[in-house]
Amino acid sequence: MSTTRATVIGVGHYLPDRVVENAEFEKTLDTTDEWIRSRSGIERRHFAAEGQPTSDLATRAAQAALADAGLEAGDIDAIIVATSTADLTFPSAATMVQASLGMTRGFAFDVQAVCAGFVFALTNANALILSGQAKRVLVIGAETFSRIMDWTDRSTCVLFGDGAGALVLEAQEGTGEASDRGILSTDLNSDGRHRDLLYVDGGVSTQSTGYLRMQGNAVFRHAVEKLAATATTALDKAGLAASDIDWVVPHQANIRIIQGTAKKLGLSMDRVVVTVQDHGNTSAASIPLALSVGKARGQIKPGDLVVTEAIGGGLAWGAVVLRW
Repeated sequence: MSTTRATVIGVGHYLPDRVVENAEFEKTLDTTDEWIRSRSGIERRHFAAEGQPTSDLATRAAQAALADAGLEAGDIDAIIVATSTADLTFPSAATMVQASLGMTRGFAFDVQAVCAGFVFALTNANALILSGQAKRVLVIGAETFSRIMDWTDRSTCVLFGDGAGALVLEAQEGTGEASDRGILSTDLNSDGRHRDLLYVDGGVSTQSTGYLRMQGNAVFRHAVEKLAATATTALDKAGLAASDIDWVVPHQANIRIIQGTAKKLGLSMDRVVVTVQDHGNTSAASIPLALSVGKARGQIKPGDLVVTEAIGGGLAWGAVVLRW
């Protein structure tokens, strides 16, 4: 039976020029390169330049994805930007990207689900395509988390970085079977009871900017269990099993979370795309960044079954199963 699939036809990413090695934190914090590596797997991260907003990172990643797809901005019907660090309270970063790309048709909006934001954005894009609202959707994850760090808190400020990644999705016809290219299933979840585990202690209604706060051990415990569960649920919806996976492309938060989730799924790390060592935790940008890097490395190839999963503040978590 013929069915519509939201299929990836282009991918790209952008990282700011400034690279911050772990050793740089030794100058101002009671920490070491070894301490950071052993607890997170992170070796370096990128920070946006002074005055460089999130929308700029998003636009550059979008341009790379459009080039990879062989398309122009006018070919796109919608833009979704997943971010927790938009330039302004409003308008959305997505409309700023729309203007920067020279796109004068269609629509654009932001999605905010913190580190799970890209999974939520991808699910929304899939729904737009399946409903016929859009034929081609540009889905972007972009963050400048360096702007919300407490530089005296060694447990959090060493973990995060800035960056952006983007995918172009296009409506294509499939057979309705799991062998189709495109998004095969999605699974989204949230539980607001756990909001105090990971949050920013400021916002518009409190008239303050605030800094990121995290209970790392508690987040770790929730992460491994919930990520494995959402990936399994999404696979079940597609009629697939963990043994069918070619690549897991997880949220790049912490190497121990990535390893723990892979173990729960019964997968070796040889089937996991890992970029956390070079990017740190880029929140909503981490999955599209890893997808782009994975393709560039020659890991992800056409026809591969890819599972993406992420968890972030809220708590919010989810997974997407797609065939590349």
